[in-house]
Amino acid sequence: MYNFALAFVICAVAYVIGEVVSTLTKAWVPSVFVTAVIFIIGYWYIWPTSLITDAALIPFGSTTGIYLILVHMGTVISLKQLAEQWKVIVVCLAGLAGMCAACLLICPLLMDRSLVISGLPPLTGGIVAAVTMQTAAAEKGLAEAALFAIAMYCVQGFAGYPLTAVCLQLEGRRLLKVYHEKGGTAGAVGSVSEDGALETNTKEGRRLIPAVPEKFDSAVVNFLKMGIAAWIATQIGAITGISGAVWALVIGIILTTIGFLDKDILHRCNSYGIVMFALMMYIFDGLKDSTPEMLASIVLPMIELIVIGVAGMGILCFVVSKILRMSFLLAFATALTALYGFPPNAIITESVCTALAKNKEEKDYLMSKMFPAMIVGGFVTVTITSVIIAGAFANML
Repeated sequence: MYNFALAFVICAVAYVIGEVVSTLTKAWVPSVFVTAVIFIIGYWYIWPTSLITDAALIPFGSTTGIYLILVHMGTVISLKQLAEQWKVIVVCLAGLAGMCAACLLICPLLMDRSLVISGLPPLTGGIVAAVTMQTAAAEKGLAEAALFAIAMYCVQGFAGYPLTAVCLQLEGRRLLKVYHEKGGTAGAVGSVSEDGALETNTKEGRRLIPAVPEKFDSAVVNFLKMGIAAWIATQIGAITGISGAVWALVIGIILTTIGFLDKDILHRCNSYGIVMFALMMYIFDGLKDSTPEMLASIVLPMIELIVIGVAGMGILCFVVSKILRMSFLLAFATALTALYGFPPNAIITESVCTALAKNKEEKDYLMSKMFPAMIVGGFVTVTITSVIIAGAFANML
């Protein structure tokens, strides 16, 4: 009965269960954590360790899939919004610097250096950083470090979600007090596309490269253009010695700006879901060599890395927020997006605004003050900076 089709079904069921649990808990329980637990138990007691390979989801997820997602991310980042939220960008970068400095200075005294190097980039960001460090550790024969990178990616949200919710709750109450005392107006509310790109009412600038005629603008044509961008990134990476994954993001931004790539390109060709699914399966394939003993040995280092990293982030966020005359609560909340990214940042922010507001006007006001900052924070930390950090740290193992 077991064949490639059943293997694919099992992978999809595990993934869907994680998404359902995350949706029902409004992202307080991360989908990646739930799916990772299912895969670990499955590898230990139920299905073969070759499950994801049997489903033919590798090597696509581990190679082309990563580059397609990164190029796609470059097509959804709004440079205009990044410029408008410059204080958020500065405080997020400061927070990540504080996290890295604290972990690099203190954690090697408490655990193996390879665990610090492999676990820190996933802690500063998302899936691409986790994949980069898992691959780099595996190539060096560091099985425990490779597992540590994935485990860190799966559990970091449990520190970020409650801390963010508390910060936003306190910030929301402060903003409402100001709103009522000074009679503020709601202002314009930033909106987001399906995968988090901030949308504006301004028209796109003139394209340097004309759009493909609609009758020829197929999904495969879009994949062709993304493939060209990915290939360019690999070549620049080979020349510069900097990870091609970093260049894929940069090339995606540049080629979107000049009109070669369309905005939100993977959603445009209805392919985001399957590419992300394949990439996530590659992530979970990294759990197949784990054992109960190995997992038990990394629990304490994970807790230590998270606690020390978040403490370092908080300290530097506090200092920089005072210099910029920015609310520390909002500054810390935006930096904490490094621990989960989009869409949890959007879900948590909107949930807090809904819970605090007594009417639509109050909710609009809270959303206008907190939502754009939280979305930009997620892009700065997870989408951009963590990829750069992972590219640098991969060479340090």
